Amino acid sequence: MQITEVRELSDSELEKELTEQERALMNLRFRKATMQLTNTNELGNTRKTIARIKTVIRERAITASMTSKSNKSLAQGE
Repeated sequence: MQITEVRELSDSELEKELTEQERALMNLRFRKATMQLTNTNELGNTRKTIARIKTVIRERAITASMTSKSNKSLAQGE
């Protein structure tokens, strides 16, 4: 999943996708431990996808925080 695809998701979809990717990572780790994983690139790709999702979630939280702070300062200035 590329960053452009991640940015198009809503907040609830991001949370759902994050849960799914974390579950997939856990399954990949189990498969690796039992020598059933043939494509080890999947581990790195899944970790990167999780990082992308968490980055977008954090960006949105910071933007919302800055917006609410600026709204408060505007309200106090009036």
